[in-house]
Amino acid sequence: MHLADGVLSPAMVASTYALSVAGMAYGAKNMEDDDVPKIALSAGTFFAVSLISIPVPPTSVHPLLCGLIGIILGRKAALAFFPALLLQALLFKHGGISSLGANTVLLFIPALISYILYKKISFSNSFVKGGIIGGLSVIMTVIILIIILALTDARFAAGDFSVVKIVAIGHLPLVLVEGILTGAAVQFMEKAKPDWIA
Repeated sequence: MHLADGVLSPAMVASTYALSVAGMAYGAKNMEDDDVPKIALSAGTFFAVSLISIPVPPTSVHPLLCGLIGIILGRKAALAFFPALLLQALLFKHGGISSLGANTVLLFIPALISYILYKKISFSNSFVKGGIIGGLSVIMTVIILIIILALTDARFAAGDFSVVKIVAIGHLPLVLVEGILTGAAVQFMEKAKPDWIA
């Protein structure tokens, strides 16, 4: 789901960078020492896992983990996504520098909403609760990507085999995969490390 350099218009590059910087500033406000290991671990996990490419013809997808990272970090999620995405762009050409702001926004907003949902949903079964949030986080990310692409150039959404349709269909299997991963991780953390998601 990483947007490459040259895809977005200059106006979209500027606005998404501004939004990502605002997200990081919001996350850094009142940050405590205990938050640093959680942010670092989340950034490292995202960095490694999102490099895994899963072929879904005619495209490929990768795990996002924005639901899980959102549940763990809340408003601090942008502080994990931005450096991980920057390193991926510099080291592996995965994504781009001009699209770094947009790629951060694609993950940060669903992560923040996932955190809010985790606090509001009152399921007793943590696996189901985490699974729902994990699946919804992928859907939210795809919706934000579609909006960014459509605002950049209407041609992204034109035709039967438009980029928007391919992206939406390609991420359908990931909804289930992310749901299972997030559900299992939340269930484990509620038992083993409840203070991380308290």
